[in-house]
Amino acid sequence: MVQSANMNVMIATARKAGRALAKDFREVANLQVSVTGASDFVARADMHADKVVKEELLAARPTYGYLAAESSEIEGKDPTRRWIVDAMVGVTNFQHGMPHYAVTIALEHKGEIIAGVIYDAAQDECFFAEKGQGAWMNETRMRVSGRRSLSDCVFATGLPSAGRSDLPQALTDLAQLLPVSSGVRNLGAAALDMAYVAAGR
Repeated sequence: MVQSANMNVMIATARKAGRALAKDFREVANLQVSVTGASDFVARADMHADKVVKEELLAARPTYGYLAAESSEIEGKDPTRRWIVDAMVGVTNFQHGMPHYAVTIALEHKGEIIAGVIYDAAQDECFFAEKGQGAWMNETRMRVSGRRSLSDCVFATGLPSAGRSDLPQALTDLAQLLPVSSGVRNLGAAALDMAYVAAGR
């Protein structure tokens, strides 16, 4: 497996932010008695992880742009390259003490995503891909599943929460999928859903 310097930076950064999230995650269970307390704590954990990612990436590549879920966009001196970040995918899981969340970092070059990392700190699984280099999970090359029949497939999706106007349509869609598949999962972290598809899960 050959990794570029940029990929090495991305993986190291995702792991560092993931360690910070894992440390905060251990505290979440103690806050479940207070919904507001847990929510505020998780928001701070998310912002801290974003700060870690931002500092690491901009220190390593100060001319690149930076676009993140938790902060305003930074225009880089190099207009062709930009980091795109979500430092905590699966916020609701994190808030409820469910260890299914991830740090995501992508590198865009001239409008095209050329590299990406999804780091699941709870499982210590780092999914990464770079244009022309294939897709990997830690040291293992990933392959999509060879299944061809819907009845052998498990579907992953997001489902609307309370009060959402698209709930009736989602229930209609589920009624179509459930009888012809091996099941539907709503795991709460879309980036990990995509990584699982790539890994043949």
